[in-house]
Amino acid sequence: GSVVASYPYDDSPTHRLTGVYSKSADDEVFKYLAKAYASHHPIMRTGKPNCPEEEGETFPDGITNGAQWYDVEGGMQDYNYVWANCFEITLELSCCKYPLTSELPKEWENNRESLLAFIEKV
Repeated sequence: GSVVASYPYDDSPTHRLTGVYSKSADDEVFKYLAKAYASHHPIMRTGKPNCPEEEGETFPDGITNGAQWYDVEGGMQDYNYVWANCFEITLELSCCKYPLTSELPKEWENNRESLLAFIEKV
């Protein structure tokens, strides 16, 4: 996990593991939506999630193109965009996949304003 808003495409024509910006036809819209979420999140907006074992990982503005981060062939986000015209972003909200129950109120506070800002974009 991490703390970042990721947008299509997650797959790239070269299928390199990382570092390939895979631009969709709606790239600017996806960046706008990802930034709408990330800019209201206290950790995400810094672009420095500081996850254990990935301390040096950074994401400008708290967002990333999926394939730029790491290539995912056949992912749901790309499938829904290509075949159903759904505009989805993937939100990585925690370094830990299963945070402790005691951490959930803090996670809610970290994400509340971001969720409201994202909903307003509808």
